[in-house]
Formats: sequence, structure tokens, C-alpha cells
Amino acid sequence: GLDAASGVQAALREKNIGVEVGGFRVPIVPAAILFDLRNGGDKDWGRYPPYRELGYEAAQATTTDFPLGTVGAGTGALTSGLKGGLGSASTMLDSGVTIGALAAVNPTGSVTVGRSRHFWAAPFEIGDEFGGLGYPDPIPEDARKILLKYRDRRAGEHPEGASTTIAVIATDAVLSKSAAKRLAISAHDGFARAIWPTHTPADGDLVFALATGRSGIELSADAAIDLYTAAGSTMARAISRGVHAATPADGDLFPVWSSR
Repeated sequence: GLDAASGVQAALREKNIGVEVGGFRVPIVPAAILFDLRNGGDKDWGRYPPYRELGYEAAQATTTDFPLGTVGAGTGALTSGLKGGLGSASTMLDSGVTIGALAAVNPTGSVTVGRSRHFWAAPFEIGDEFGGLGYPDPIPEDARKILLKYRDRRAGEHPEGASTTIAVIATDAVLSKSAAKRLAISAHDGFARAIWPTHTPADGDLVFALATGRSGIELSADAAIDLYTAAGSTMARAISRGVHAATPADGDLFPVWSSR
């Protein structure tokens, strides 16, 4: 799956987008994947898998409007007890800066409070973007001692990194490299707000951070705190929305949230 980055790189090169090195534009494309070789489907692709071409097509098809749930990197994703999915959310800050998150949600843990319909990220929800249910009252007993169904997901295996949530946190603020790293660290807090448990030995969690600088805004110390705070809440919302939007398909191992 990592070969998809080669296709994205090719698309960027055609558009002369990349880092200037010695008079050349070099498109740098970091990559991470959800392992999908055991998810069914036709794997008889011959010598080369289709990921490079799929990456190229995806880069050519980018748009500001896109579906969530069981699409793209979220296809086949699972959580503990429910289908995962592709989720996104954004926040506009008082400073005029915008921050957005995109997450492929495939964690070991659960995004709902026990086996209820309520999301752990409920305090950060805007409107009813993932059901508007708030927290259950009382908190279900199984929320405190949730048992992860490895056998349902991994055929009895317990490999490290076999589950993961991979995400991107992006802003139009002007950030230094160290500030962008801080943005990624803060976005990981959103994992902890949306998934229980998270960052386990069975998870390969990763957040990429980027700053376009398009707003031209360089944040003060106080405004930077707002940005990093929003990174966590926006990421938590994106994760929840990915699961909330999942749709059923033939051969599903787990049900979708809407079936509860």
C-alpha cells in the first residue's frame, strides 16, 4: 500500500509541486497505511499491485467535498465492536486560523462508551455531527472494563501494530517545523479523547502535521495555545465522524454504528 505515495509523487511532479533542491522540484510524500491484504477482494494483480496508480488517481481527484465512512482508506477499517471508517472535521479559530483533521480509523479500542451509541468524544461534538447524544447517564459498567475482541478481528493473533489510526492534522497558519511537530503531538490527544484504549502495543498510531501558511498568520503565544487545543478536539471529532458515517457491506466482520 505504501506504493500509493509513488503515484502521488508523480502527480505532484507533473504540477511542479515540491521542495526546491538545486534548481529541481522534489515532491516529498510521507506515507503510512492500514494493512489490507487480508480484507478480501481480488489480490491477483500480477507482478505489481495497483497502489501506485490508485495513488495517482486519488491525487488527481482531490476536492474539498468528499464522503466519509466506508470509503477510501476507511474501507474495511474496524474498531472494537464496530466498523471504522474515514473521518474529517475542521475548526475556525478566533485568530482567523483554520485547522482540519482527516483520520483513517482502525484502532484496537472503542470509540463508543462501552457498547452504547454514545461517543467518547461527545464533549467536543459540534451540533449533531455524530449523533448529538452526549454522554450516557449513568456510564455503562462495560465502559470501565471493556474487553477487546482480538479473536473476532485477528483470528486469535495479537500482533503489535496490527491496528492503527492514521491521521493528518493541517492548518493554514504559519508554523515552524518544531511548531508543526507540536501540532501533531497535540492532535494525538484527540486520539485519547475519542478512543478507549488508545496508543496500545497493538496500535501503530500516527499523525502527520502540515501547515500551508496560506493565511499568513503567525500566532502569538496565547493564540498558539488555542491552536493546539483545537488540534485535539478537531481530531477527536474526525475520528468519531468516521465511525458514525460507516455503512454496511457484504461480508462485514462487525456492524456499523447506525445499527445500534
